[in-house]
Amino acid sequence: MSTLSPSEQAALEIIEQGPMLQQVQDWASVNSGSGNLDGLAKTAQLLADAFSVLPGEVTLVDPEPVDKVESDGTILTVNHGQHLLVTVRPQASTQLLFTGHMDTVFPQDHPFKTLRWTDEGTINGPGVADMKGGIAVMLGALQAAEAGNSIAQAGYQILINSDEEVGSPSSAKLIAQLAQNKLAALTYEPALPDGTLAGARGGSGNFSIIITGKSAHAGRNPDDGRNALLAAADLALRLKSLSREGLSVNPAKIEGGSPNNVVPDHAILRVNFRPLTPQIVVETEASLRQLVADVEWQHDVSAHIHGSFGRPPKPIDDGAAKLFGLVKQCGADLGLAINWRSSGGVCDGNNIAACGVPVVDTMGVRGGDIHSADEFLIVESLAERARLSALTIMRLIQKGAL
Repeated sequence: MSTLSPSEQAALEIIEQGPMLQQVQDWASVNSGSGNLDGLAKTAQLLADAFSVLPGEVTLVDPEPVDKVESDGTILTVNHGQHLLVTVRPQASTQLLFTGHMDTVFPQDHPFKTLRWTDEGTINGPGVADMKGGIAVMLGALQAAEAGNSIAQAGYQILINSDEEVGSPSSAKLIAQLAQNKLAALTYEPALPDGTLAGARGGSGNFSIIITGKSAHAGRNPDDGRNALLAAADLALRLKSLSREGLSVNPAKIEGGSPNNVVPDHAILRVNFRPLTPQIVVETEASLRQLVADVEWQHDVSAHIHGSFGRPPKPIDDGAAKLFGLVKQCGADLGLAINWRSSGGVCDGNNIAACGVPVVDTMGVRGGDIHSADEFLIVESLAERARLSALTIMRLIQKGAL
């Protein structure tokens, strides 16, 4: 740490692990599954109280309406929790964006509810790594930078959304809005246990194709029917054939059908696409619509496509490479080896990068086994990663450019 300036050294010395660990324990003790509106409301208030220590405006933003296709083909509005937004010095010419999420994948009735120490340096619990630990790191880093007066000439916004684990459908527009005119962004998804960060990410698109046929008696007049289930199965096979290098297609579920003596007039095909590049997204959307039209014609059914590529691909462009380079240098100055590799997962970093803003999206704690009852947080990484973030933030603002 000899390469740190006196002001950087003073700011980093403010960071204490104990308060961050207590925050993680308090926040992770509240179930905040994406569909648990009461738990999300309680968590949002806890976070609003915690982030009120920063010199900005703390607000709770209502979610955008989101449609969902039910198993019977009806399209209903799904409710999501409010999103936490913090705005600090909006008049400053240099602006940064920090994002995280308060929701977890564990619903209210999930048995994984408690925290426990698996050893003296590791804690297991719902959301400890993904990402209540990351939120504590974000806040600790910003408190340190603010206390050292190292970022007084710059502004920033913080978004902690309530729906990241389900694709951020009610916060995507807000993310795009906040990304405008930002120099760079940091997102606090967990790093791998050894500290490796995620680099390039593929995209993700989720679609539900509602197919409507015509009922008929399976024995008396089957040829008068139009089998929606058969059309859905045919479409699933056609879509799967699109898989190639750079594109994974997963037809995941067919819902619908009828009793054995009835030609089914209703089916829904759920499918996920994972494209590696924006060009593949364009090609896949065109192929999807063409194949749906082909199936409509061949089976004499009608089809409705519902969904989108909610997570655009996130390649490493020049801006992202420079930001990674800065994080790597900050790590080296702290005695940390910072490496990254491509990831098949997606997050809000995909959406931020699609707005042309350089982003490193795994600035959170070191941990693992996320989305399972074995999820763990390596406790020493709370202070470690808060120092890494604080130093990155201070140097970003000092440079004023990438």
